[in-house]
Amino acid sequence: MAASSLAFVARRGEPELVAPAGPTPRELKRLSDLDDQESLRFYRSVIYFYRSHPSRSGLDPARVIRHGLAAALVHYYPIAGRLRELPGRKLVVDCTGEGVWFVEADADVSLDEFGDTLCPPVPCAGELLCLPESNSAVVVNRPLLYVQVTRLRCGGFVFGIQVCHSLVDAPGITQFLQAVRELAGGMEAPSVRPVWARELLDARDPPRPNYHHPEYELVPNAANDKLRPGEQLVHRAFLFGPEEIASLREQLPPRMKARCSRFLLLSAFAWRCRTAALGYEPGDEVRFMFVMNARGKRDRPLPEGFYGNALTFGVARTTAGELCTEPLGRTVELIVAARARIAADDYAQSVADALVLRGRPRFMTARTYLVTDLTKSNLHEVDLGWGMPVYGGPATTTLATFHIPATGGGITVPMCLPPWAMERFAANVCAGLSPASSRRGRSSSVESAILSNL
Repeated sequence: MAASSLAFVARRGEPELVAPAGPTPRELKRLSDLDDQESLRFYRSVIYFYRSHPSRSGLDPARVIRHGLAAALVHYYPIAGRLRELPGRKLVVDCTGEGVWFVEADADVSLDEFGDTLCPPVPCAGELLCLPESNSAVVVNRPLLYVQVTRLRCGGFVFGIQVCHSLVDAPGITQFLQAVRELAGGMEAPSVRPVWARELLDARDPPRPNYHHPEYELVPNAANDKLRPGEQLVHRAFLFGPEEIASLREQLPPRMKARCSRFLLLSAFAWRCRTAALGYEPGDEVRFMFVMNARGKRDRPLPEGFYGNALTFGVARTTAGELCTEPLGRTVELIVAARARIAADDYAQSVADALVLRGRPRFMTARTYLVTDLTKSNLHEVDLGWGMPVYGGPATTTLATFHIPATGGGITVPMCLPPWAMERFAANVCAGLSPASSRRGRSSSVESAILSNL
């Protein structure tokens, strides 16, 4: 059965609140000024598919995970609390110990019916998650984590979570899930002890940003965007295997071929293809925005066990005309320069200062291609006791997207666009990967698409 034709209804049990298995402190804990920016006030979904395992025969995954959750929440007790909003829209966690939302379900479907290659949008994701997917949501006075464990006909199961992004980022939720696994398996404490330390990413008093932050500034003529609210969108995933990546690398100048990462290469290529597909005017400013992890800074290290948001956004900017008519190597250089601008040890501090001065705004999305690189994340490697997941990662994608590791050393790039733009994007990708295009060092289809507007 093709995954696109898959249809089923999960039989859900009654939701319950899973509280910490032991006593926890009752206190208020402030989120950092990176945590409570407007753009992170939503629930990020992550979904895992597991096959049955002979060593786990007779074990109910829902019961095992529920036990692990309760034990882990003793150590990660803020996740069992509720967000409150103080004057000035400052978010704090009220550590009430009320617990996280938990649902167990059954579905008359086997894992193989989901298709050979799982990636966003996961078929029938709405049956495998507690909440409807949304980029925005009320996050105060409600559970911070929603969990659904769905047993499949084949003996495998699906573990779907939706976590308030204001509380954790991808490394943070992965750390928590590792604790769930360890404590469900009988450990008395997680191997990585959680650390709050949100004050390390608070604004200074007074705030004094020392870098420019275009991610929170509108592009000129922002209303002149090709993507309209409520517009019908289609989803398609593009797989770039070793052969496709090698073809793109051949389009770079010799000095860049060996040093250019796959992230830079695919980001530059997709940004060009997408911009041309949307048909922006040659003089329109367009942006590429990407997520950077602030962990691991030598002079301003975050402690091991920190599970809050430690992400910042880099921005590369140019005009649509220049982006799509210059060689691919020039686009790579734009992204490299943007990455260098946010590499400073104190950049995250400057972001926190800017957010407070500007009232914790959303990052800007008009004429912007936003990508999160998950290829070096261990988000997809969460073993709950049944071995590595067949798939672990986002359940859906929106206008923002991901680079997701694929079998065989490839990278999957999900794309979400209006139907007319998706057709153009797919054509641009094919043209940009053609041997003739590789020899010229640019995509003739991409160039033609933008030149038609000149």
